[in-house]
Amino acid sequence: MTTPAEKFAAAKVRNRFKETTAFISSFNFEFDPFQIAACHAVEEGSGVLVAAPTGAGKTVVGEFAAHLALKIGKKCFYTTPIKALSNQKYSEFVAKFGEDKVGLLTGDTSINGDADILVMTTEVLRNMLYAGSSTLSNLGYVVMDEVHYLADKFRGAVWEEVLIHLMESVQVISLSATVSNAEEFGEWLGEVRGNTQVIVSEIRPIPLYQHVLIGNRLLDLFEKPGQINPEILQREREAVRKAAISKHRRGRYNEPSDRLTRADIIEKLSRENLLPAITFIFSRVGCDAAVKQCLHAGLRLTDTEERNEIRATALKYTQNIAEEDLEVLGFTEWLTALERGIAAHHAGLLPSFKGAVEDLFQRGLVKAVFATETLALGINMPARTVVLEKLIKYNGEAHVPITPGEYTQLTGRAGRRGIDIEGNAVIQWSPTVDSASAAGLASTRTYPLRSSFAPTYNMSINLIARFGRERARRSLESSFAQFQADRAVVGLSRQIHKNDAAIEELLAQVKCHLGDFIEYAAIRREIKEVEVLLSKRDQKKTFDNRQRARLEGDLSDLRKAMRNHSCHGCNEREDHARLAERAGRLNRENDGLRTRVQSRTHVIAKTFDQICQVLTHLEYIEGEKPTAQGKILTKIYAESDLLLTEAIRRGVLDELNASELLSVVSTMIFESRNADNVSPKMPSPRVSSALADVISLWAELEEIETEYGVKTQREPDAGFCWVSYRWASGNSLQNVLKGTDMSVGDFVRSTKQLIDLLNQISGASEKLRPMCKDAVKRIDRGVVAFLMGDL
Repeated sequence: MTTPAEKFAAAKVRNRFKETTAFISSFNFEFDPFQIAACHAVEEGSGVLVAAPTGAGKTVVGEFAAHLALKIGKKCFYTTPIKALSNQKYSEFVAKFGEDKVGLLTGDTSINGDADILVMTTEVLRNMLYAGSSTLSNLGYVVMDEVHYLADKFRGAVWEEVLIHLMESVQVISLSATVSNAEEFGEWLGEVRGNTQVIVSEIRPIPLYQHVLIGNRLLDLFEKPGQINPEILQREREAVRKAAISKHRRGRYNEPSDRLTRADIIEKLSRENLLPAITFIFSRVGCDAAVKQCLHAGLRLTDTEERNEIRATALKYTQNIAEEDLEVLGFTEWLTALERGIAAHHAGLLPSFKGAVEDLFQRGLVKAVFATETLALGINMPARTVVLEKLIKYNGEAHVPITPGEYTQLTGRAGRRGIDIEGNAVIQWSPTVDSASAAGLASTRTYPLRSSFAPTYNMSINLIARFGRERARRSLESSFAQFQADRAVVGLSRQIHKNDAAIEELLAQVKCHLGDFIEYAAIRREIKEVEVLLSKRDQKKTFDNRQRARLEGDLSDLRKAMRNHSCHGCNEREDHARLAERAGRLNRENDGLRTRVQSRTHVIAKTFDQICQVLTHLEYIEGEKPTAQGKILTKIYAESDLLLTEAIRRGVLDELNASELLSVVSTMIFESRNADNVSPKMPSPRVSSALADVISLWAELEEIETEYGVKTQREPDAGFCWVSYRWASGNSLQNVLKGTDMSVGDFVRSTKQLIDLLNQISGASEKLRPMCKDAVKRIDRGVVAFLMGDL
């Protein structure tokens, strides 16, 4: 029974946190303690970092910030790492707060840009901050969803730029996956943003069970926490023995005879009531092949009513696509698979197709999805079961094991809150996927957040324009990257001091009554070094007689000096020598540690200084201010920011028509998936000439960067020149993609990136603006223009 005192305390809390109470009452489920604590922190005016597992419900804290903003007449920006997530969050917020209250800004999409709640990609907010946009006025809250993205090698810096330069008055709500150094990240947020509460939950709302599919048996991975099921180990030994025999006979591993096909696995999961399932396959081709295999096997997971609903949804998502384009897109095969409850999901698909798959999967109509890991990046698409065929993936350079963090993100999709009582992760055994690796990944539930922050030309010149060079330098010193580097320095310095104390103690023990033993030990060490050098060169036969004679002479002199030294006759000589050698090793270790300290001290500011040297060399800055060409650079955010700005400055693009212009500019956004150095087809002599100038310019900039110790500008890639030119010239999708290995999804994504870059050029160069606008009109058509969902 509740006492009067307890009732009074509860009433006091309700009154203190009345908005939290009102907000919670609008949901039809109970909030978890971490969600309530986070909402309380926001209502009290504190910044907050919420670190919790995938599917735990972090985003309701961001929704609460939007709710508060509307209540007190402030704006709330909700930022996400990818456009698909922005689109999804926009739809959710429209349903919750009303269409007139919510807007969407993703670089290529602008809906209701003056709304009180704006959903956007993080880059859009960064660009607003540098431009001093009027949209920032009356901003009260910024939600940074998936903030652990700041570890991303290519885009992570954007999150830190926003967190460092956002106005002091703005409350920041950071939502992160579970990371093992949340307190460290929270401490940094406290330094740069002021009072920040760190709220960590490691509890999955839906428990996750780990299984291994070995042959046709689905077995629990763990018998007890941390202890692998002995039946798996027994079956594994037998399977390895058979695989070894097969390899001995045939020279390669054969698939075990009882290994289930992809269609068999889906059927097994269906029988055991474990659908819907996402099977992660780390290749687009593999995902498409899996769908075909299921179709070929005659797999059907839907009834007549579901098939009718699927068809209606698919037609809604593709209604704006031209008939002739549907054929190129493989629409009939895609729809056939969808109607059977099967689909692929990867970046090579048309965004409209992906949007339909996501919608149908969330509604339980599509039951089996074969996806690449991009699906794990925050999109709301949970399943009852997640299947992994392999524990290695290609990272663009090599095949590498997936990390515990990646495993956590992938398997975190399993278990639908409010629908499932448990989630299931299934790893399919093979000779290359052993239970020990699986157990290691499944047991490591967290991973550390490591900053990938590094100044770019655009970032540096924007900061100089806003603050001046010295203040800009100081602001970069407050980055999470420098914070972590400084912490590393503290640890290294502690080790140096510890070694120094040990060296001092050792040297006190090697004092010799006959003379300076340290001097004697140094002679012995030189003798050893010369002997090692002689031995190595003899083995490699890299000597001429003169060099050998000189080294042998040095060795003879050193041995003579050793014998003549007063300490040579000491009775404790070898004991002292051992102690001196230990002191020498510690001294050498300290030399290495001091080098590491030096490399971490002011590392971000040093990079900024090097970039400023390049900008000064090219006359982009003069003292504390950007020059005229520097102001062009402030508006170019592309990876090849300096190269593009130089091309504009030197008039390389001035004589090109709209189609030629976009063709040349495409070299600065495109990156071929195929590494074969095949010379791409050129649309016209003027494009060839301009591209030759761009490549020459890139080589020139690379030399300048090398001189100042930086490397930021990627080599131009002409793989999209011909395709983009043909599309701009009015050719059909079928004609444009004919003879290429480019997927429709890649084509659309690259074209959207090109539109974004042309808009940047338009804003930076008055001279090129008319041509850029014409270029955008030419390519923003057909499948590029009509999207439901985005990449």
